Amino acid sequence: MAPVTIYTKAWCPYCSAAKELLSDKGVPFTEIEITGNAAERAEMMTRSGGRTTVPQIFVGERHVGGCDDLYALERAGGLDPLLAAA
Repeated sequence: MAPVTIYTKAWCPYCSAAKELLSDKGVPFTEIEITGNAAERAEMMTRSGGRTTVPQIFVGERHVGGCDDLYALERAGGLDPLLAAA
């Protein structure tokens, strides 16, 4: 299974929803909490092409996007193949 990384903030309901979907699917992920961490926030922005909102989700090195993007990928049947591909 491809490694999943999710950049989050503790108070973010979209972050919680994205983590819940991944957990429900049994997908392990690395969470990077960026609240008050300028270096991690800058890394997230660089990796995501300048996006400043959370969550920002990566499967392997592929940027999936945010929570809505993750759920759309799941609804379209694209998340499982992406996770299995890497």
